[in-house]
Amino acid sequence: MAVAPSPVDPPGPRAGGSSRARRWWAAVRRRWAGVPLVTRLVGIVTVLLALGLVLAGATSAALLEGTLTKQVDAKLESEGKGLADNTLSQLQGFGDSLTPSDYYVRVQDAQGTTLGGSLSRSAAVRYGIPEVPDLTARQASARGTEPFTVGSSGAGSPWRVVAYPLTNGGSIVVALPMGDIHKTVQHMSIVLLISGIGILLLGAAAGTWAVRRSLKPLREIEVTAATIAAGDLSRRVPASDEHTEVGRLSAALNGMLAQIEHAFGVRTASEARMRRFVADASHELRTPLATIRGYGELYRMGALTTSDQVDDTMRRIESSATRMGALVEDLLALARMDDGRPMRLAPVDLTVLAADAVSDLHALDPSRPVRLEPLRAGEPAGVCEVLGEESRLRQVLANLVGNAVTHTPPGTAVEIAVGLDGSSGVIEVRDHGPGIDPEHAARVFERFYRVDASRGRDSGGAGLGMAIVAAIVDAHHGSVSLAQTPGGGTTVRVTVPVPGHLSDAPGTPGAPIARPKPSAAAGSTTPAGAARTPEAPSRSSTPSSPEAPVPSPAREAGSGREAQV
Repeated sequence: MAVAPSPVDPPGPRAGGSSRARRWWAAVRRRWAGVPLVTRLVGIVTVLLALGLVLAGATSAALLEGTLTKQVDAKLESEGKGLADNTLSQLQGFGDSLTPSDYYVRVQDAQGTTLGGSLSRSAAVRYGIPEVPDLTARQASARGTEPFTVGSSGAGSPWRVVAYPLTNGGSIVVALPMGDIHKTVQHMSIVLLISGIGILLLGAAAGTWAVRRSLKPLREIEVTAATIAAGDLSRRVPASDEHTEVGRLSAALNGMLAQIEHAFGVRTASEARMRRFVADASHELRTPLATIRGYGELYRMGALTTSDQVDDTMRRIESSATRMGALVEDLLALARMDDGRPMRLAPVDLTVLAADAVSDLHALDPSRPVRLEPLRAGEPAGVCEVLGEESRLRQVLANLVGNAVTHTPPGTAVEIAVGLDGSSGVIEVRDHGPGIDPEHAARVFERFYRVDASRGRDSGGAGLGMAIVAAIVDAHHGSVSLAQTPGGGTTVRVTVPVPGHLSDAPGTPGAPIARPKPSAAAGSTTPAGAARTPEAPSRSSTPSSPEAPVPSPAREAGSGREAQV
């Protein structure tokens, strides 16, 4: 029993050929993708130019041959009939003699027998004898005296023939050679070929020059990119006309390079601040840790023999731990503000906060003259309401008041001025101490910066108080600055927008607001200054934020600002 063939035939030669063609085409595409852009563009232009020249040459040769053929046909139509009649009338006396003409004439009867004809010997040598088929009168009539082409016994010289019927059933044909036409067309084709090759060479050379000149900006971009990759971030692409593609590309690249350079600069500065921050934090934590470890070793070694020595050691360990805890709390407060956590904003009266700060200052130094006064002399005191978080603003005043106590001699007068200045509420803490040098005034808001290079504890804390002040004020979209107090001393001016005048439109009062996020705690661009200072309990009914604990007077020993303010 025969088995039916499978409906699916195995891959045959056609499938194999298709696979080979695909592989060949894929190889061509890979090689073409690796060709330089200049070579690719010049090659495409040259191929298109060659195709255009070939098409133009072929069209010209065809038109020339058609025109010359029409001229031969017109000559046959105008002279062929007269030559045929003349040949018939002289047939008896003319015979087979050759006339000095390129015309070929042949007369046949109805049986196809040649009765006579004429062809010059020179034409026969040059063009050969036309191979005209035997024609009867009916066949000649069917052609309708329309010229047609026949071959020749000589190569490369066909003949153009016209046939006329005879009354005896035969025919007479008249022919002219086309060898000269073919030679003319051939000569013209050679001229077109040579000129085309010259045009191709000139076009390729001109195209290469034009493409290289046009792509010169791209080479400059390549060189600029290599220079930037080598480390020169200030290099820029030469500007071009932005109405061109290269000009728009150059403008876009220059904008991108400017942003990259700025980003690298910011990153470098951030890394430098990070290293400085880590070094400062390590330095600040090293001393209390060394103190705690040293006293612990004394206790372990049994060097503490009396209860007074143990009590003194525990007091010193507690003091160092308190100082270290204050530093950690300050760092945590800065980190939370840098993290951009939302604040609970509500209307806050700066006058109430200033009055509380005056009371706090009396508690810290009862012998120091302190008074609350309006921002501008002679103005009546009144409500100065701003939009902010009360606990944060109290912390700002606590730090500033604590710095005034720490860095001015005992008995130095301090004034706290409060009032409105345009669309902002302003608080100024003015002291009449020795003041601060301008070289230090520009850096007191940097983190861990202290005027005292020895970083002694008698002259202040870790150098974070003024940094916290700057961070809190910045979170409220305000500003903080230093100025000289008339008559000597330093004035710290804090401005906070009043409700309805926040430039960044943070939202409605009492709603959470996302403030701008500065850089990381170690690399923040927010300047740092002195340590955080004590603050008295709040007199307002607004609850404090759990994220930023308000310092108590117990922290007085480890707080202070770095420059006298």
